[in-house]
Amino acid sequence: MKLDIYQKSGKKSTKKATLKSSVFGMEPNEHSIYLAISSEMTAMRQGTHSSKTKGEVRGTGAKPWRQKGTGLARIGYLRNPSRVHGSKAFGPKPHKYEKKVNRKVKILARKSILSQKISDNNFMIIDELALESPKTKEFSSILKNLKIENKKVTILADKVSENLFFGVRNIKNICVISATSASAYDLLDNHIILADLASVEALNKQLAN
Repeated sequence: MKLDIYQKSGKKSTKKATLKSSVFGMEPNEHSIYLAISSEMTAMRQGTHSSKTKGEVRGTGAKPWRQKGTGLARIGYLRNPSRVHGSKAFGPKPHKYEKKVNRKVKILARKSILSQKISDNNFMIIDELALESPKTKEFSSILKNLKIENKKVTILADKVSENLFFGVRNIKNICVISATSASAYDLLDNHIILADLASVEALNKQLAN
């Protein structure tokens, strides 16, 4: 399949990009997208939450009063969970959050998202993303020429140059990432994907197998 290539000026190039149907033209698999996104969102959790056990709560460990003869309920520890200022019963402790997803499912999810973006006309290809300077103004003019300046855009680049990184970082709702390392969440969390020609070729090579 073929797709138009745009120049920085916003005009269409005379050439067209070749997209492999097995990557950009397949029937989207929504369940694989759900599994991949769920796994990636889960992995973002730090898992550092921690509550104190009765051995960690500040206070004495002595038995408050003798077992029998006081007329009071027996007690062995002031900091047990049933008492005020006591510990937390079955509270959270640090642990890892992870949901295992097979590699083939992750690849299928990325291909499904890319195919969906193509079918919805939310995927644009630019001939190159090389900037002459790291100034935000230069990249803002490219977005304006392409008429996507007010949208949430994920930029896929074959190589994220220093000028591109610094030129993009001060613009709201713009994310720049290497095409081959973009996750399913990176590809989905946007209104439109802007990719340079080299990154499209890299995706063709990486996801075709």
